[in-house]
Amino acid sequence: MSQPSLPPHHQSPHQPAQPRAARRAPSRGRRAKPALKLIVGGVLAAALVSGCGSGGDDDGKSGGSSSKGAQAKTLGKVAMPKVGKETNTMGTWVTDTTFAKGDVNKIVGYSLDGAKSRWEIPLGGQLCWASPHMTKEGLTAVLFRDGAGEDSLCTRVGLVDLEKGKLVWQKEGSDSEGNAGVQFDEVTIGGGTVAAGGTGGGGAWSLDGKPLWKPAYLADCDDDGYAGGDDKLVAIRGCDSAEDSSEQRLEVQTVDPGTRDVLSSYKLDEKVEYAHVISTSPLVVGVDTGDSDAGTGTTDILTIDDSGKQGKLLSTIDILAKGYQPNCPATSVEGCGELALDKASGTLYLSSEVDVDDGGPGERITGLNLKTGKETGKTKMAESRSLIPVQTDDDGALIAYLGSMYSEAGGVVRVDPENFEMETIQTHPDDMKDAESGMDVYGDCTMIYAGKKLYIGDDRATRPTSGDGAGRPLAVVFGP
Repeated sequence: MSQPSLPPHHQSPHQPAQPRAARRAPSRGRRAKPALKLIVGGVLAAALVSGCGSGGDDDGKSGGSSSKGAQAKTLGKVAMPKVGKETNTMGTWVTDTTFAKGDVNKIVGYSLDGAKSRWEIPLGGQLCWASPHMTKEGLTAVLFRDGAGEDSLCTRVGLVDLEKGKLVWQKEGSDSEGNAGVQFDEVTIGGGTVAAGGTGGGGAWSLDGKPLWKPAYLADCDDDGYAGGDDKLVAIRGCDSAEDSSEQRLEVQTVDPGTRDVLSSYKLDEKVEYAHVISTSPLVVGVDTGDSDAGTGTTDILTIDDSGKQGKLLSTIDILAKGYQPNCPATSVEGCGELALDKASGTLYLSSEVDVDDGGPGERITGLNLKTGKETGKTKMAESRSLIPVQTDDDGALIAYLGSMYSEAGGVVRVDPENFEMETIQTHPDDMKDAESGMDVYGDCTMIYAGKKLYIGDDRATRPTSGDGAGRPLAVVFGP
């Protein structure tokens, strides 16, 4: 959003880590949970993303659970870097050949089991944002600081080849008047375009590094950010209110990735303060009207038909009324988590916390039809555990993370989309339950389940705390 008193390149410096949704307080003795991320298309490995490890009433389908599943091993572990203060290490990807992880001022590629380093890309500055999306060739986009110093700014946009371990190019944003050093808040990749947005406006480049559009200088309307994946690009555009320049009216625009021509637009209610794109196809948007104090970053989830020039609202899911708990970043357009989407059936999976008198607190997952907003089913409660959507398989089954307990490590479960019964498919080793619990409590994690392996990566490097347990890692890989 524009600030008329200053040109974009004079914005205040970014903090080391991007704004995230506020951490929820522990519920009746349960651990607070960090954000979980969602990939929407464009990945080489057939995986969505979840976080480290809340729903609904008792009617509808409700499934149970069975078996302990295969006993997984700790295949690889990346040590937490030694840092003096919190440092952004956003970025966790899995390709056909490589597990790649954002680190302090660099990106490192490992073997698929996480046991051996294959390559390293020095960035010269701290990561500010990393897109979860990849092209089929393994290209992704990152935003990083223009140096290692305290005053370095988030002005560098880079295209990364995760298969070859190379920074293909890096660009510094400039506005329409030629002012260099425009700061961005986030970056994404979609439709063959790398697009970055934020308080200084939006800019984009083709995969060969050609500039496609630039932020307008001191504009009344700016692109706050973009959502990518596959062949689509969606912009969240904010325009200053005529009555109060500090207030903005937001619009969701599906744009041509090569030209930014608007293909479809939908104006959000004036009460909406922030909007987060959960999926570009179908177009699903989480909005924050400022009514929620739960720290989820969203109050409602909207499904929008963007097939015509004027977008149409298909359904609204009231997060506050139903108690669902997706986790969206405070201000960023992408980055929502604690949910999964099955595009084939148009089903959105959300978790929610449940408190019962005889069983104590726990979590369950509910399926919701995106066109109608109605519940399709729900799992039984996982007592005293997190139960978080991770991804959906090709057959429509949901893969979910079953959080660790103080007496037992976590694991991976498969949820039947018809009867919502749960089957444990992977149980993690007990000697890792303290480290797993530490990442759950103190980390801000991304999970990917691919090739029968669960990848957990922390988006922040932090100094160890007394509650960390022994050796909380930056990343870990569990598998057979």
